[in-house]
Amino acid sequence: MSRRRLLLLLLTIAVGAGCAGSDPLGLDGPDQAEPREGTTLTARVIRIVDGDTIKIRRDGSRDTVRLIGIDTPESVKPGTPVECFAKEASREATRLLDGERVNLVLDREPRDRYDRLLAYVYRDRDGLFVNERLVRRGFARTLRIAPNTRFAERFTRAQEEARDERLGLWGRCE
Repeated sequence: MSRRRLLLLLLTIAVGAGCAGSDPLGLDGPDQAEPREGTTLTARVIRIVDGDTIKIRRDGSRDTVRLIGIDTPESVKPGTPVECFAKEASREATRLLDGERVNLVLDREPRDRYDRLLAYVYRDRDGLFVNERLVRRGFARTLRIAPNTRFAERFTRAQEEARDERLGLWGRCE
């Protein structure tokens, strides 16, 4: 990070700390500093888009979150037929997350090309690591996209276990 960008970030945080309703992490607008790796945000899940994408509300604003490191079968992609086990993956994401408070942990790249926030999602009430649970139970496959690969090996092990046990999509979609 350049010295100028670092100073801008520090200034934004300092100013934001003194202003009610401000967002020093830059999630409310493009003129703010970008959130950093390791940042944890707390939000409420307001809608499940599909098995790996959710809508959240945080400090009065809404955002779309794509779960890092996993990929569930497609159920809402325009021009694409509903894939095997997609509805089940969406239902499981709904069961785990609908209406829940969550902690979103960011990795190195905070947003994708669709401007979705990229995060590891933990349920606030019990600390459940949702990304991993979806893979471990066979509702998702691993999806490794650099530079956000902090848990890639962990997800790979979970996927191997699910495949060996023929859980979820591994038992129904081959």
